[in-house]
Amino acid sequence: MKITFLGTGTSQGVPIIGSEHPVCLSKDPKDKRLRVSVLLEWDNYSYVIDCGPDFRQQMITNEVKKIDGILYTHEHNDHMIGLDDVRPFYFRQGNISIYCHKRVLKNLKHRFAYVFETENKYPGAPTMDVNIIDDSPFTIGNKEVIPMNVYHPELQVYGFRIGDFAYVTDAKVIPDKELDKLKGVKTLVLNALRKEEHRSHLNLEQAIDLVNYLKPEKAYFTHISHHMGFHEEVQKELPEGIFLAYDNLQIKV
Repeated sequence: MKITFLGTGTSQGVPIIGSEHPVCLSKDPKDKRLRVSVLLEWDNYSYVIDCGPDFRQQMITNEVKKIDGILYTHEHNDHMIGLDDVRPFYFRQGNISIYCHKRVLKNLKHRFAYVFETENKYPGAPTMDVNIIDDSPFTIGNKEVIPMNVYHPELQVYGFRIGDFAYVTDAKVIPDKELDKLKGVKTLVLNALRKEEHRSHLNLEQAIDLVNYLKPEKAYFTHISHHMGFHEEVQKELPEGIFLAYDNLQIKV
């Protein structure tokens, strides 16, 4: 399976509009971070996890020709507001599958009522095939997905494990029974917002501690703010086998 990091930034992205912070002024492309999302590709399948405000740009940059579905971690704007930009895929492919908690679906229907209309629907609006997920494993393409509940800090957020790969973002607390679902993972993607403590996200030290506990072969940190520092400088400080992800990075798992 090929993983493409479509975006690795926090809710405002990096650079932040109007910011004079040194990281926001950096010329290093690895310090330019769109809102967080990944593309999963294997065989003839293509799925994205989250669909934020930079979705259109991410699809164009990575020359994505089709998507079979969207897995939503939660309903915050930087993870869901790009739904309207699935229209080109819908016009070519037909209905797009989405996988989400029932609470997330309620939010999608509120923000994109025209997408979910059943009567007198505008013909230019996309149509979704809705799959409500809970704590039970489900299938995308020919692969099983194991959802896990993490908390942000009180809001439930889904992480996803697919075989030896797992993706967890916007976590502050991961209960022990959910951590058990991550045991044996070889490649772990985990949020790490910044070095300082944060109310609703893991910071760098906490993310490293989790990696040391789970012992994957490789770990990639995402959902990174400008306060983390310059990519190249922080990467040099990280233990072996731990990497700061960056936009358009591709890995094979």
